[in-house]
Amino acid sequence: MEYHKKRFDDYSLLIFKGEKLIAVLPANKVGDTLHSHQGLTYGGLVTHKTLKFNDVLEVFKLLLRFLEDQDILYLNIKSLPSIYASGPNSQLAYLMFLLKANVVRRDALSVIDYNFMPISISSNRKRGLKKGQTHNLVVKEESSLDNFWNDILIPNLKAQHNVKPVHTLEEITLLQSHFPDNIRQFNVYKGNTIVAGATVFETKNVAHAQYISANNDKQELGSLDVLFNHLIHTVFINKRYFDFGTSNVNNGLNINKGLLYWKESFGARMIGQDFYSVSTKNHELLNSVFI
Repeated sequence: MEYHKKRFDDYSLLIFKGEKLIAVLPANKVGDTLHSHQGLTYGGLVTHKTLKFNDVLEVFKLLLRFLEDQDILYLNIKSLPSIYASGPNSQLAYLMFLLKANVVRRDALSVIDYNFMPISISSNRKRGLKKGQTHNLVVKEESSLDNFWNDILIPNLKAQHNVKPVHTLEEITLLQSHFPDNIRQFNVYKGNTIVAGATVFETKNVAHAQYISANNDKQELGSLDVLFNHLIHTVFINKRYFDFGTSNVNNGLNINKGLLYWKESFGARMIGQDFYSVSTKNHELLNSVFI
C-alpha cells in the first residue's frame, strides 16, 4: 500500500494473541470513521488460517472496543469476494449480522467459473473473433506496460471519460517490479501497431482483468474478442476463476448495462461483494453469542 500512502491517513491495525500476530486490518481513517482500506479493492479483516470462529469473534470484539476508546464511531468494512478466499470465508457476514451492521453497498462482479464447462459464449463474440483472425491480429505478453499505458489506456480514458487510470504508469510499474509473476500485460497487435491490451492481476485461483482498453477500431477489428478468447481459453484455462471485475456505479445502486452485457457475452456471471457499516459501540452485542 505504500506507493499511494500520501493519499490516505493510514490507520492499519495488528491484533496479537500473546506474542503471535493472528489478524490484521488494513485501514484508513476519515473523521470519526475507520474504513477497510480505501486504497485496496479487496480488504476486510485478514486472519490467520488456523483461527476458529470463537477467536475471530473475540478479535472483532476487541477491535471495536479499541476503536470506540479512540473516539471512532463507525467501522466501514468491505468483504473479500468468495473467489479470492483460500477457504470458507462467511465469518464476516455472520459477524455483521450479529452486530446489526448496515449493508451500505453491494458490488456485482462478473466472473467465469471454470468448474462449469463448457463456457457459454455469445454469437457476437464468435463473430468478433473471426474478424480478428481475418485481420491477422496477434496477442503478445510483454514485460513492459509502457505501450499499453501511453498508446491505448491513457488516451482512451481521457477521450471517453476525461479521467486518468487509477494507477499512474510509474505506480503500476513499481507494483509490477514487486510482483512480476502476478501483474501481467497482454497486448494485441495489427502488424507493428498496438490496438488493444489488458493488464491482468493473477492470484492462486483467479485471473483478474484490472485494466481493459482498445483503440477506436475495436469493433471492426475484433481486437478485444481475440484478446479475451486467448486469455480465457488458453493462458488462464487452469485457473478456477476469471474475474472481469465490477460494472457498478453509484455505490452499487446502478449497473453499466452495456459493460455488463459485454462481460456476460464471454460467459461471465455475477457474484457479490458486500460493504458494511457498523457502530463501534455495538461490540456489546457479541458478549452473549455463545450459549
